[in-house]
Amino acid sequence: MEAVLDVRDLRMRYGSADVLTGVDFQAHRGEVLALLGPNGAGKTTTIEILEGFRMRSAGEVRVLGVDPAHGDERWRAGLGVVLQSWRDHGKWRVRELLAHLRGYYTCYQQPWQVDELVTAVGLTEHADKRVMRLSGGQRRRLDVAIGIVGRPKVLFLDEPTVGFDPEARREFHDLVHRLSDEDTTVLITTHDLDEAEKLADRILILAGGKVIADGSADALSRQMATEAEVRWTRAGQRFVHSERDATRFVRELFAQYGEEISELEVRRASLEDTYMSLVREFEEVAR
Repeated sequence: MEAVLDVRDLRMRYGSADVLTGVDFQAHRGEVLALLGPNGAGKTTTIEILEGFRMRSAGEVRVLGVDPAHGDERWRAGLGVVLQSWRDHGKWRVRELLAHLRGYYTCYQQPWQVDELVTAVGLTEHADKRVMRLSGGQRRRLDVAIGIVGRPKVLFLDEPTVGFDPEARREFHDLVHRLSDEDTTVLITTHDLDEAEKLADRILILAGGKVIADGSADALSRQMATEAEVRWTRAGQRFVHSERDATRFVRELFAQYGEEISELEVRRASLEDTYMSLVREFEEVAR
């Protein structure tokens, strides 16, 4: 399958500072990738290069089969971008703004119908409000609607759920899964590791200007988790034990104590544990 995103040995230098020192990854149709990394790791620079907003210093990049440095208007129409903030005229009404933006895409592809889009992002009750009258969470929903109005083939999301309440966050996650099911490739940057774990098919961890880990949250956790923590209660007493082979240990525990065991819990490394371990390990090696 042809890669929708194809990045090979991507490098970026600002003056004498190397921000990206050889980034490599691919993504295919319908994949959701989360790009994680500490501040200054080069996440924003990577995204801007893929979007065609910044020229790279070296390396090969293809987005939808095109070098972003030479993408034309038809190519750009296939991209959706949700920035951390988006400036516009506050006197626009939500429905009017989306209808206006929709018009830019009709000669290239079939964009969302405005009413369908307003419903999808949870703004039905606010469709006739002026933008300046929206709450922070409602405004963020509008940002998402603006990013996907053209029904993009590739969607870039930069901290998309900042300011969302739990209900809005869940609805947004459902929307991302819906877009993925429709073969939209999604690349999301976020500091919310729980969100990355729920949304992403694959996690990319960027540090020191390159990808230091690439895989599903489960695969990365298994890679780093040398031991699991097993907790249980027996005869009113709470026990905790660390074990490499948790399955074997639990089997032996029940063979020995049977129904005396209660409140059994096996805790493997979370994505946060894995992320911290990988970054810390990389930084120690790089010193």
